[in-house]
Amino acid sequence: MKDGKLLIGLVGAGGMGKVHYANYQKIEGCRVAAVCGASKAEKEMAEKWNIRHFDTISQMLDAVPVDIADICTPTYTHHDLAMESLQRGVHTIVEKPAALTAADAAEMFETAAKHDCQLYVAQVLQFTKDVEKLRELIRSGEFGNPLEAVFERLSACPEWSAGGWMFDKTKSGLLPYDLHIHDLDVIISLFGKPQSFACSMAKRDTASYPEDLKVQYIYPKWNVTAEAAWFHARFPFTARWRVCFEDAVVTNEGGRMIAYRAGKDPLEYDIRDEVIVSTGINVPPCGMYYNELLHFLECARKNVPTPYVTEEQVIAVLQILEQMEKQI
Repeated sequence: MKDGKLLIGLVGAGGMGKVHYANYQKIEGCRVAAVCGASKAEKEMAEKWNIRHFDTISQMLDAVPVDIADICTPTYTHHDLAMESLQRGVHTIVEKPAALTAADAAEMFETAAKHDCQLYVAQVLQFTKDVEKLRELIRSGEFGNPLEAVFERLSACPEWSAGGWMFDKTKSGLLPYDLHIHDLDVIISLFGKPQSFACSMAKRDTASYPEDLKVQYIYPKWNVTAEAAWFHARFPFTARWRVCFEDAVVTNEGGRMIAYRAGKDPLEYDIRDEVIVSTGINVPPCGMYYNELLHFLECARKNVPTPYVTEEQVIAVLQILEQMEKQI
């Protein structure tokens, strides 16, 4: 920490690294002090931002007393990079998924505990206003108990991935780990770990990966279904959900969250973010990354875990995805 500001070491300056950097510029009490990454593009970004550059995380941590390492690199690198910073007692933010196996994620959390630092997994939907409000509705019982829920997250296939690593199962985990993980994390945080699940996947004969995934999660008193897709088409990114309660149906679609109540007029919630930051990726300007990073920094100052993305939650999500992966 310097002059009261948390020093951030940004690991990776690709699409998500740029998103995080842009949001740190809006957050008081922090400064991105270094960038690491061996690519020419990452070196050029460091020069553009006028920030010290290092090829490796080890070099960065040796030279700069960062308070937080923020890992925004491809999925298959997350575990090893996070272990490097956690073993040095440095608070670590890692983009989702934390790792490709539950065992690796457990090792990361164990290492953080051993070295008295925190691991924060960037499951960004937990920091959206609609999920925050849905969480309140379920906990308060305002509309009674939930009966069923449906989540959809649909996109064109990620042709933007550098070197095509997203289409390599061993490096990305494919569609379940890239896209469906967002909704699964929300589902488990709201409803707990399901008793079981059943899924189906569809793809073209010429595709080497599943392009559409449908899952049914089974609970004792309600069912939850979800769909995720990497369509072979220029399909606009679409994310929406619907939760049916005993006394209302609550929907989130197109930036509007509405409760259709029994015997009353519909109620629309204000889910606008106070701070909006451009992303530069295939996500429109929003406040969820700002909310997420601000929260993680506040937790890091206190050296406490986040209550929104818990170790148990992260492990449960990965355990299910590992089972799902066996069917790919």
